[in-house]
Amino acid sequence: MKLHKPLLQKFFGEYEKTVQLLLETKQAAIYIRNNKGKTYQTIIESLPGIKPSMIDVVPDRIQIGLQTDSSAEEIKTLFQSLQHLKPWRKGPYQIFGIDIDAEWRSDMKWNRLKDHIAPLARKRVLDIGCSNGYYMFKMASMKPDFVVGIEPYLSFYFQYQLLQTYLKFEQIFCLPFTIEEMPVMQEWFDTVFCMGILYHRRSPLDMLLQIRSNLKKGGELILETLIINGDSDLAMIPENRYAKMNNVYFIPTIKCLRTWLARTGFHNIRCIDITRTTTEEQHRTEWIDTESLEDFLDKHDPDKTVEGYPAPVRAILIANAQ
Repeated sequence: MKLHKPLLQKFFGEYEKTVQLLLETKQAAIYIRNNKGKTYQTIIESLPGIKPSMIDVVPDRIQIGLQTDSSAEEIKTLFQSLQHLKPWRKGPYQIFGIDIDAEWRSDMKWNRLKDHIAPLARKRVLDIGCSNGYYMFKMASMKPDFVVGIEPYLSFYFQYQLLQTYLKFEQIFCLPFTIEEMPVMQEWFDTVFCMGILYHRRSPLDMLLQIRSNLKKGGELILETLIINGDSDLAMIPENRYAKMNNVYFIPTIKCLRTWLARTGFHNIRCIDITRTTTEEQHRTEWIDTESLEDFLDKHDPDKTVEGYPAPVRAILIANAQ
């Protein structure tokens, strides 16, 4: 996706040429050399040209259009396209009358944090690991200057493309990058969201340092991650897998997490929420066709994962860049 120069300048400032070059390189890899990417792109190009009569991102279930906006044939084609882009991890959505019951009730997390964050009006926002854009679409109602999301997983990136085909939010843009590929944009963003990502990093402090570099002084980090109970500066390192995930490296206590943040240039650190993950929030649905939380917990002791570790508990911390 090419952006006009004024929009590139708005989103990326002096980094526009670097981002554009990276984006073109990445798109060549996705659209030309990657068979899955080419398939997904064909799906996007074949979407029915329905114009939504209404859009509402404020309710828990984001609503795009009404069923009466389209013909039965268009709805059939759209439903098939949505199915081809499974798994739908983040939601829920209703798209021209089609309900997408995603694996995660993302609205529950959003409702836990939305009243605690600094106002996003006229702010520059970065969402790391934005998935299909659910939280970015929520942010759009708060009138930010712009929101940049990064999402390397192709199915999620193309889900975002599908949704944006109908939403057409000009202040939101998604890059198919990893956090490591994203250039550090020194003190460019007012707010950074990093939710459900930190425990996947082999070096969480390096990631926090990178986030700090992207934030303006006084800018706000919203950090959501797995934690373990305890009053010490400790982090658990799973021996192999955690809740069947093989890419979980460090699960800290709140105290340890506070220390990480302080050591990487943050202050005014406050924990606004601690919530155990339940099957109400994360569950298996027809829109994922894979296992979910109920399969990750010990069937005889739901306080433990199948590996014997403490069951998932997540915390949300907010901190400001020094």
